[in-house]
Amino acid sequence: MDQNKRAITYIKENKFEEAATLLNEFITNNPDDPIGYINFGNLLAHLNDTERAKRFFEQAIQLDADAATAYYGLGNAYFEEESYERAQKNYQQAIDRGLQEADVFYMLGMSLKNQEYDKLALPYLLRATELNPTDDEFLFQYGLSLAQSHFIEEAKQVFEKVLTLHSEHSDAHYNLGVIKLYKDQPHEALDHFNQALAFQKDHLLAMNGKKQVEKLLEQS
Repeated sequence: MDQNKRAITYIKENKFEEAATLLNEFITNNPDDPIGYINFGNLLAHLNDTERAKRFFEQAIQLDADAATAYYGLGNAYFEEESYERAQKNYQQAIDRGLQEADVFYMLGMSLKNQEYDKLALPYLLRATELNPTDDEFLFQYGLSLAQSHFIEEAKQVFEKVLTLHSEHSDAHYNLGVIKLYKDQPHEALDHFNQALAFQKDHLLAMNGKKQVEKLLEQS
């Protein structure tokens, strides 16, 4: 096993000092290989040292302008800093250079979503769910963007699918409650709000939704 693979194993085992030693040795012996810089950047990002992580990803890109995972790492660093426009640009660069994993499409979608570009986020979040259909959070965020883009029926179907993957997903129940209320189905809405609160007792939005529906039913 080469130094990079051993370092990755150490990172997974939370042996960060050992990983740093191996990566330092690799970079010293292979100063023109971007892989060492990418892996060291990932280690620093794991340790929440975002500024230094960015410098390592940037160095990797200087060595290889087509290093897709370096752009992805840089995108993650900017996302952590809430620099969503810069994150978006780097995720797009990663995709343009051949990175076709669910995570990069999800993160690009979330970067757009955090800039309130919900409709623009939709194709990327959809692609993430296609590449990883069992991730309930990918699916939930896709459904949320559909709802926020006023594709209500499509959002309903997605939230229902989330519940087939994770029946105790309180936010999916809450959003289905909102949709049921929007469709003038207060009893069904109340059931979803109660389900959300059963799985998350401090779900403030579900509490508020439940109060509104109970007041509505009292008046009817």
